[in-house]
Amino acid sequence: MTNFGFTIKKTRSFNLSQADMRKANELLREVPSYRKCIGCGGCAATCSARQFTDFDIRKVHNTFRRGQYEKLSEELRKCMLCGKCTLVCPRGVNLRSLIINMRQLLTPSNETF
Repeated sequence: MTNFGFTIKKTRSFNLSQADMRKANELLREVPSYRKCIGCGGCAATCSARQFTDFDIRKVHNTFRRGQYEKLSEELRKCMLCGKCTLVCPRGVNLRSLIINMRQLLTPSNETF
């Protein structure tokens, strides 16, 4: 086998009809501007936390939308809530509110973030 300096990852697949979408639907009710997101990546490009960690707000958005909530609360703690992402969003998505609501939905009621 020849080594070309990269590897091909296995295909990730999931069945949306079996996913638990309750939290994602609740998030859409709490932050209606979230529906406007077109996934342009402007938020990820200006993210202050991304400069110091592997935080990727765009990846978090997509993962949450798919109903894959495992390990997201850890990822969301990396966000500094600086608001740069909200300022550059061309669609006017309230990303600070989005992150705060994601944290609340993923945090058990006896825990604080």
